[in-house]
Amino acid sequence: MTHKVRRAQRALLLARRQAIPLEQRRAWDRLITERLLRAFPVRAPLVVAFYWPMQAEFDPRFVVRAWRDAGARAVLPVVRAQKTPMEFREWWPGVPTRQGAYNLPEPLGTDVLRPDVLLVPPVGFDAAGYRLGYGGGFYDRTLAAMSPPPLKIGVGYELSRMDSIGPLPHDIPMDIVVTEAGVHPAPPPA
Repeated sequence: MTHKVRRAQRALLLARRQAIPLEQRRAWDRLITERLLRAFPVRAPLVVAFYWPMQAEFDPRFVVRAWRDAGARAVLPVVRAQKTPMEFREWWPGVPTRQGAYNLPEPLGTDVLRPDVLLVPPVGFDAAGYRLGYGGGFYDRTLAAMSPPPLKIGVGYELSRMDSIGPLPHDIPMDIVVTEAGVHPAPPPA
């Protein structure tokens, strides 16, 4: 899939997601949160990376609160510079933040931690676990630099499912994609 086709597909999927009424998205968010809590009983001392929701994405803050209550530590991504891997800084309610990339909050002055589990928002995804993101390459670049890799969980809505994203050589698949319809493990690489 060419960059031009990806841009068009991204715009279509974002418009489709943003057209869903808020109450419907909230209902799907509750289902996804329940699925995540049942499938992944995260406990201390695990570190869970999540994202701050934007553009009608699944809101992971409720599942992260439950995991934090169980003793896990939560981290948010911080973009240090363009075309470099992100770092993950510890987050908790009330931590000082600044507006970072995409105007998303980035914790200030907290510990940089390596996540064991990474929640990743797809604009689109396919059955092989590949995700179409916003086009900045932040997650793929970061995941390529992490060894061993964390458990990679894509979380989104079924309406974002695609036949194939047309993965490029730098695309890194998720291990699992969780939607309101279920928990979908990606097949092992061929």
